[in-house]
Amino acid sequence: MSLKRKTPGEFHFKDAHFHILTEAWDDVCSRIIAERLNLEAFIGEHPGFQSSLIPLDIHMPDDLLPDAVRRMQYASRLTGLGPMAAVAGTMAQLAAETSKALGSSESIVENGGDLYLDCRDEVILGLYTGKNSQFENLALKIPGDMMPLAVCTSSGRMGHSLSYGDCDLVTVFSKDGSLADAAATLGCNSVKTEDDIEPVLNRLLAIDGILGAIIIRDDRFGAVGEIPELIKTLETDIDGKVSRDDMSNFQQS
Repeated sequence: MSLKRKTPGEFHFKDAHFHILTEAWDDVCSRIIAERLNLEAFIGEHPGFQSSLIPLDIHMPDDLLPDAVRRMQYASRLTGLGPMAAVAGTMAQLAAETSKALGSSESIVENGGDLYLDCRDEVILGLYTGKNSQFENLALKIPGDMMPLAVCTSSGRMGHSLSYGDCDLVTVFSKDGSLADAAATLGCNSVKTEDDIEPVLNRLLAIDGILGAIIIRDDRFGAVGEIPELIKTLETDIDGKVSRDDMSNFQQS
């Protein structure tokens, strides 16, 4: 019988680090392990899948690919990035879908700053842009009727993820966790100066499946599309805020 948790818990597997809220803890963790092992096995046969920075041609029908690989391939094709740009968001959504399918009333999975949420009631989610930022108290108020929802974030200034951009935060909203993750990386890579904010936002919104996006760079804030209500919070604990987690990058071992 699966352990039920009413408070968020941490789960580690190899180098992956998750925060999870679910009533189906054991099954969700088992799904994460299974999907990770499936992905590693696929990479063993197709090593370019892990190293490529552009979409990769895999000569295999989509219905024969592992679930995670298929989703990552789709996001890669839409964003023009390598498939691994979508790995964290993919794993978060697969885990949350397992939670929901097993009857959990609240399903939240965070993996390296990428979240998938499926709850009946509203969720308050902080946006961490770094200490002393004028936006450090900014949060998202996500209503129940907006979920399920992927909220994925990339930063060119925090964490150790590969980034070619220079901004504090790009957060992307979508029903597709793989796509939101890859699009956040694309947005972050594309912002070099404050003049890039508006065109990059428009570029992200033009991707099929992207609901909206937020970009923060220094004292500049930009948003486009359908995003949750923005509120101020006095919360000082940043552990639950959207930020890149140094422990959460996928590295095959």
